[in-house]
Amino acid sequence: MSETLSLGNNGRSLDASYDENKEMEAEPSQIDWKSIIKPLSLIVGGFLLIFFLPMESGRFTNAVIESLALAKWYAQEHVLLCLVPAFFIAGAVAVFVSQGAVMKYLGAGANKVLSYGVASVSGSVLAVCSCTILPLFAGIWKRGAGLGPAIAFLYSGPAINVLAIILTARILGPEIGAARAVGAIIFSIVIGLFMHLMFRKEEEAKAAAAMHMPEPEVERPLWQTTLLFAVMVGLLVSATWGKPEQAGGFWSAVFAVKWLLAGGFAALLGILMVRWMRVRLYKLIVAIAAVLMPAVLLPQHPLIAFSVGLVAFVSLLTTTRGETETWFTASWDFAKQILPLLLAGVLVAGLLLGQPGSEGLIPSAWISGLVGGNSFWANLFASVVGAFMYFATLTEVPILQGLIGAGMGKGPALALLLAGPALSLPNMLVIRSVLGTKKTAVFVLLVVVMATISGLIFGHFF
Repeated sequence: MSETLSLGNNGRSLDASYDENKEMEAEPSQIDWKSIIKPLSLIVGGFLLIFFLPMESGRFTNAVIESLALAKWYAQEHVLLCLVPAFFIAGAVAVFVSQGAVMKYLGAGANKVLSYGVASVSGSVLAVCSCTILPLFAGIWKRGAGLGPAIAFLYSGPAINVLAIILTARILGPEIGAARAVGAIIFSIVIGLFMHLMFRKEEEAKAAAAMHMPEPEVERPLWQTTLLFAVMVGLLVSATWGKPEQAGGFWSAVFAVKWLLAGGFAALLGILMVRWMRVRLYKLIVAIAAVLMPAVLLPQHPLIAFSVGLVAFVSLLTTTRGETETWFTASWDFAKQILPLLLAGVLVAGLLLGQPGSEGLIPSAWISGLVGGNSFWANLFASVVGAFMYFATLTEVPILQGLIGAGMGKGPALALLLAGPALSLPNMLVIRSVLGTKKTAVFVLLVVVMATISGLIFGHFF
């Protein structure tokens, strides 16, 4: 009789099979659960979200419509006129502004009075919204600006808006207009200084590294770079000039010729590109002719001519070798980083809060009921709602006019004015991609806390 019992016809013993099974159990699993759990969670979460969508709820379906409507309005009114020009300005900062110049005026080791003064002034002259400022902020940050001055620039761009402050004073009263102006200036500097102090070790390391950097070569005189940026900012401001509330006067006259001004700045930009960037003259002539056709034939649809102008400008950049190609590449890098986050944030903001004058998932009656009087919670709630809600340039004034009419206190109104224009949910998402979660959370918290305190003080006296 055999000493081992065979299994079937293969002649393998029970001992051999047992040993083989032990070896297989000892081997590590070939399934990498870490790489599976995250996508599996997203798939399951997405499935459950869709499975339990409350389509029978009228408020939910209306909120979805409001979200899409807000995204459509944002795409029509802000992407072409505000964001795309801002991307090209940010790309120009990355290409034409030397890192040495940024470090000299806005760097971590620069004179504080000079750096914060330059940051607040340069941000305030743009008169842009909380999203349009983002490409410009990302541009100076990547060129070596210190955290404090960069944050001061980020806040001051949408908050210290001369037109918005004038409109606030005329519609909501001179007291709240003056308080908004003073508060916004103080906020930009104080928040920037706080951010610098809270992350001073990183700033000191950044300043020390900058001292050992070689002096960059400057290809173009300072006056040429200054003129180039002045023309681009002029184009951005003129194209986004809003219609005044009251007819007549200087602002209405500027609005009446805004597209002529925008066309003039665009033509001047093309001339500068021919003179300084080796763009061929015949290409510029073809681009101008392409823009003039829809401008003359369809004057009631200026966005068509503006869109053709953007395509023509891109063709000028990409068909000319050298720094124009680098300019386009830098602008595209900012666009692909920022645009998806902005649009996602706009959709979420529209879903929760709706468009100005309409409702999302959160009823407006809740908001107006929570911001009456001048309590701490009313000011805090106004600050938080303002921080997450998206305000286009100048739209915060008529919105607040309606809320004040519904019983909103003046303190919470100021708190929302100081937190709202400078922040939004889309804005936060992009800032996080540039600065990281920790710095973004601190920045948002500082804005909300200071806006709440300012509202309490203002509401106490007025």
